[in-house]
Amino acid sequence: MAVKRRALVSVFDKEGVVEFCQGLVANNFEIVSTGGTAKRIADAGIAVTSVSDVTGFPEILGGRVKTLHPKIHGGLLATTDDHMKEIGELQIAPIEIVACNLYPFEQTIRKEGITEVECIEQIDIGGVTLLRAAAKNYRRVLVVSDPADYSRVVEAVSQEQAPDALRKELARKAFRHTATYDSAISRWFDDAGPEQLPEHYAVSLSRTQALRYGENPHQQGALYLEGENPFEQLQGKELSYNNILDVESAWAVNREFQEPCVAIIKHNIACGLAVGTDVLQAFDRALASDPVSAFGSIIAVNREVTEELLERVGKLFVEAFVAPSYSAAALARLAAKKKNCRVLVARGAALAPPGPVVRSVTGGLLLQTADAASSTDFKVVTKKQPTPEQEADLRFAWLAAKHVKSNAIVLVRDLATVGVGAGQPNRVNAVHLSVRQAGEKAAGSVLASDAFFPFADGLEAAAEAGVAAVIQPGGSIRDQDVIDAADRLGIAMVVTGQRHFRH
Repeated sequence: MAVKRRALVSVFDKEGVVEFCQGLVANNFEIVSTGGTAKRIADAGIAVTSVSDVTGFPEILGGRVKTLHPKIHGGLLATTDDHMKEIGELQIAPIEIVACNLYPFEQTIRKEGITEVECIEQIDIGGVTLLRAAAKNYRRVLVVSDPADYSRVVEAVSQEQAPDALRKELARKAFRHTATYDSAISRWFDDAGPEQLPEHYAVSLSRTQALRYGENPHQQGALYLEGENPFEQLQGKELSYNNILDVESAWAVNREFQEPCVAIIKHNIACGLAVGTDVLQAFDRALASDPVSAFGSIIAVNREVTEELLERVGKLFVEAFVAPSYSAAALARLAAKKKNCRVLVARGAALAPPGPVVRSVTGGLLLQTADAASSTDFKVVTKKQPTPEQEADLRFAWLAAKHVKSNAIVLVRDLATVGVGAGQPNRVNAVHLSVRQAGEKAAGSVLASDAFFPFADGLEAAAEAGVAAVIQPGGSIRDQDVIDAADRLGIAMVVTGQRHFRH
């Protein structure tokens, strides 16, 4: 009778483990296991050897120490003929398969009300060690970190020798699994620490969606996330790379406002943004800002989307909606009238305070804390004071400008954008763009500038169009020249002392 080969199976996620072990036993494997996994296997009528019987040592510290023993790791790490002779003399049997997945640390830390002690309890030690040892010795040991691979492994061991390509693939997967796991732990400790920008920044992301292409058809693209997707898709075509960027921008500006708000986003720019007494009024105002650009846009709403709102949207082509919820009637209408439209629910991380902003740069990442603050310390610096209505518009415009690419100028009337000048290399051109878009609505509007006016020319262009009040950070060496020009032109000006560049 052939000598049985040995497989060590110790898993937290026990889905499919019984069938896996049945397949291994059918291929002349002895199953060695621990704790709850061993019980599950034995309850299914499969012969199982406990790790304690292999090591001659009981599990201790409430199961914290089970597999950390020379009789286990000697059987995993032996590679050369000399190694095999040595473990033979020590009566250590070689282990040919390790199946292990880890305590659910990432799922645990996302739970409401979880304590630090409970989080630390879910940091796996023995499992990570098993995976790393087996993966290091992948030429001799098959390592299985994902239950989805069980059937492939059973099929492979039914052959005389598992293919080298499979062995290497599974090893790579195991190291990726442990690296992601350790990164999540490191990030958790960083989040609990005093530094907002830690000395070492560990990234723990998994590919959750392979996109048709990137920003352009000749580019590849994929979405990587930490944890669950913050935007649950209820219906519609798959999101594209550009859709995802626009959804992110739409939700970011939308959540700035407590009042019912609608943001209409195109190419990462708010072509329409408004608040109102309800979302119907907010939508009408936002759409009126730039109805041409609204075609093919993303619409974000910070209230439930109702059938009445969709009736207002009508036949307008919309790439996606994003909102905290949808009425049953709204979902039925979307399914019937706009079946290809992406319908997204903001949840989880989308509702939490924003985290750090990460940008890729050559050779690394550029990090900054989120531009979450928005100054409320407004100081009127001109002889003319803004009216209460203008002050409300100025505050709205200031938050809107924060989400427009620099150099940014935003014109607002009645708590709605009427003109947006974005992404210009000089500020006066941004003023001209916003004024041209606003047309007649520029007269009596207020203007927000994301950074100071370096010269009075931008202010003079706004005044010529009829802008009545301005909000800007100040801080230029020519601030007094700009203030004097505002006084001369009869414009009220507010400075915030805070800049909102966006590159």
